[in-house]
Amino acid sequence: MRNGLIKLTLCAVAMLALGLVLAACGEKKEEAKVVKLGFNIELTGDIPKVGEASKYAAEIVLAEVNGAGGLDIGGQKYPLEFVYQDNEAKPESAVSAQLKLITQDKVLGIVGPQSSKQAVPAGGVADENKTPMISPWSTNPSTTLNRPFVFRAAFLDPFQAPVAANFAAKQFNAKTAAVIFDLSNDYSKGLAEDFKTYFEGKFGAGSVVAFESHGSKDQDFSAQLTKINAAKPDFIFVPDNYNQVALIVPQARDLGYTGPFMGADAWGSAELMPLCGDACKGQFFSTHYTAKGATGKTKEFIDKYKAKYGYEADDVAALTYDSTYVMLKGLQNAGKLTGDLAKDRVALRDGMKAIKQFDGITGTMKYGAEDNTPSKCAVVVKINDAGEFEFTESVCP
Repeated sequence: MRNGLIKLTLCAVAMLALGLVLAACGEKKEEAKVVKLGFNIELTGDIPKVGEASKYAAEIVLAEVNGAGGLDIGGQKYPLEFVYQDNEAKPESAVSAQLKLITQDKVLGIVGPQSSKQAVPAGGVADENKTPMISPWSTNPSTTLNRPFVFRAAFLDPFQAPVAANFAAKQFNAKTAAVIFDLSNDYSKGLAEDFKTYFEGKFGAGSVVAFESHGSKDQDFSAQLTKINAAKPDFIFVPDNYNQVALIVPQARDLGYTGPFMGADAWGSAELMPLCGDACKGQFFSTHYTAKGATGKTKEFIDKYKAKYGYEADDVAALTYDSTYVMLKGLQNAGKLTGDLAKDRVALRDGMKAIKQFDGITGTMKYGAEDNTPSKCAVVVKINDAGEFEFTESVCP
């Protein structure tokens, strides 16, 4: 009886072990049949509309691809699965979210973060862990610099700064400028410095008559704006996030400043006008695309987005849509998925590297540079009397 019991026990253990092996094999096989991508986005914190637009655009991609039966990779259809992690618009949280997506959620690649303040540190984590990442909205060069696993869908600040400077000089007949920027934000600080370097180099030393910084949590900008007013600039350049712009512009008006403002792409959120109101009407900013007057597949996306979410897609949404499809194109270029996560991540990186041109809804992106940054056009828009972002001109490299 004892020997029989031992045999039964051994048999049960063997069957359990075999079951675990089969289950593990089944799990691995199942993982290889699904494309899992992560989104490291600003769902809460200072710029929650950025995270919302990111997720909404991603959900449109998800519906389009899965509605067509999945993503075709080497003749096999793979359904998409998206995992969203909130980085709270904080650098340290962006790092934590990145690590969670890579090590716990085990995603193939990551879209985001959006803001350079989060994208720069998160990019370092992605590259160290050999996990492809694409930032839709980050324009700071450091995000992708010397990071072969990190890509972007946006142009760089050293290109955007001359676009803003040249347009303002022409539009306002400006010879002098003032700059106010967020010292703790890589995007804002870098763009402010690029603008100052270019504007002074083009128009002569001393053209930037005030160069004022502030903190990311500041609400009162009267000290900086009083100094700017005293310098009597021809215009004020504000390379800040939309939530800060919505405070700075009205406060400047309250202090008696009557001149124009020039902004940058971080103005281009659907939440700018609800926060800023009439004070921002008539102002200009450089950005990636404009919804007003769009045609073709850009209009199709805008119409689909508005019908589903009730408001017009901003540049963050459009860039996220393009970025996600760039990553999907990279997977198709890879040719197959092996189920080995490390190998598939490298194959995805190589597949994204193989993209030389991508015709997106934000325009044509030409890749090939070592820093995985596309060459693409910028647009300048005017905020019209209806509060809409109206196309003014396009500027190409």
